[in-house]
Amino acid sequence: FHFLSKRRVSTLFFVCVALLGFGFAMIRSWAFLMAAAMPTSTGLFNLKPKRRDWACTLSSTADVSRERKLPVLLFDVMDTIVRDPFYHDVPAFFGMPMKELLECKHPMAWIEFEKGFIDEEELARKFFIDGRDFDLEGLKECMRSGYSYLDGMQELLQTLAADQLEIHAFTNYPIWYKLIEDKLKLSAYLSWTFCSCNLGKRKPDPEFYLTVVEHLGVEPCDCIFIDDRPTNVKCAIDIGMRGLCFENAASLVKDLSRLGINVFVP
Repeated sequence: FHFLSKRRVSTLFFVCVALLGFGFAMIRSWAFLMAAAMPTSTGLFNLKPKRRDWACTLSSTADVSRERKLPVLLFDVMDTIVRDPFYHDVPAFFGMPMKELLECKHPMAWIEFEKGFIDEEELARKFFIDGRDFDLEGLKECMRSGYSYLDGMQELLQTLAADQLEIHAFTNYPIWYKLIEDKLKLSAYLSWTFCSCNLGKRKPDPEFYLTVVEHLGVEPCDCIFIDDRPTNVKCAIDIGMRGLCFENAASLVKDLSRLGINVFVP
């Protein structure tokens, strides 16, 4: 009996040890799994949106809070805001009347230059049908000297800009628009957004007008287009813009007033 009691105690002892070992193993496995599932202490204190999420949130908030002022004004530049020296000064530079100049210059060279398809060096090679040489830098200086604001237009632009209206240039002009900007600083009043040389299109191509509307993200009826050429104005009206044919600053003030834009020019 004594022998059996020792044996039973020994068996019970080993069973208990085995059970304890199995229990400790289970507890360690459970603890490991819980630790893997829980975020680290660093993660707990960095639960914030990614930078990109913050940007989206701020952008949405800004879009809601900022009311865009309409209509958008689209201005032709040459002979609408700025005197065009091509018609007034360039014939004299070449020493010939305009009629003769138009007959002997290449019919497409200036258009390609306005679309940005050729640079000024190639313009110099192609300007005349017969390929004659001329002083390109002298021509540029002639143009630069002839740029000036049309009467009353700087004051009108200043007033429109002060009224927080959105104003863009929508013009057929080559890279030499930078000469205009250097001299007259139009960017104080408008953005040089839609220049033919940068977009490869010219008025009155309807695609040019549609590109403008798409870029602005507005409906055509939210735009007022001002140009001195009736053909360009007609195309604007055909696609749904409101169009005004420019004559002078005083008449433009009256036309804008009829469209609900009342400006006072001192």
